Amino acid sequence: MVSGPALPRPLPGAVGLSHLSAYDWEAADGVCGGSPHLHLVCTEAYVVTGGRGAVQTLSPDGYREIPLESGSVAWFTPGTVHRMVQGGDLRITVLMQNSGLPEAGDAVFTFPPEVLAAPSRYAAAAQLPPGTGPETAAAARRRRDLAVEGYLGLREALVAGDNGPYLEFQRAAAGLVRDKVTDWRELWQAGALATAERTGTQLDALASGEPAYLGEATAYEAAPTRLGGFGMCGRRDEYNLPGTTLPYRGE
Repeated sequence: MVSGPALPRPLPGAVGLSHLSAYDWEAADGVCGGSPHLHLVCTEAYVVTGGRGAVQTLSPDGYREIPLESGSVAWFTPGTVHRMVQGGDLRITVLMQNSGLPEAGDAVFTFPPEVLAAPSRYAAAAQLPPGTGPETAAAARRRRDLAVEGYLGLREALVAGDNGPYLEFQRAAAGLVRDKVTDWRELWQAGALATAERTGTQLDALASGEPAYLGEATAYEAAPTRLGGFGMCGRRDEYNLPGTTLPYRGE
């Protein structure tokens, strides 16, 4: 059974939801786009709603660049380094496994090894000032550039057939988030696990011929509660709904 409270209004499957417009800042390699990073326990999906671009990925099957255009969908499992690339007015709806876990820290930037090796240094480099003004924009761009610096080294090694730096990055990322696992487990239990177990309870009710839970049927609506925030990959519209997307903390 689920321990702790269930989230009151989860989206289907207790997914997280946000919208992104990919950054158009040019990086050191001449490519415009977001901050490369990975997630430790969440699969992420991009549903392209406009424009064009690509997502670059690093994984045990090597380096890939997946084209993105309106109507296409791409998704990547935990441990896959991904970098959103702007090709022209790229706009994406992001669906995240495990509701609020990504905003609770389930993402690690591909900063250079010396930054990853020092948790306090990593936290300082990952944190953004509050708000959506010029100071925050400048900090987001510096963060993106630092992540691209580390990413390019990982990609170069992987393309050359050396997966050692990539595997070491994964290990470093896991070490950085280890202390958060207890809190993550509580979010998972209240969100995705509770949602799955609720389906089991409903199936039991249907099998018994007593679907009383249908008397609780209702509908909800929501709109973004912050527009144009600075996310990892681009300007981000978010929903402050329990079980949907927790307010982004920039870390």
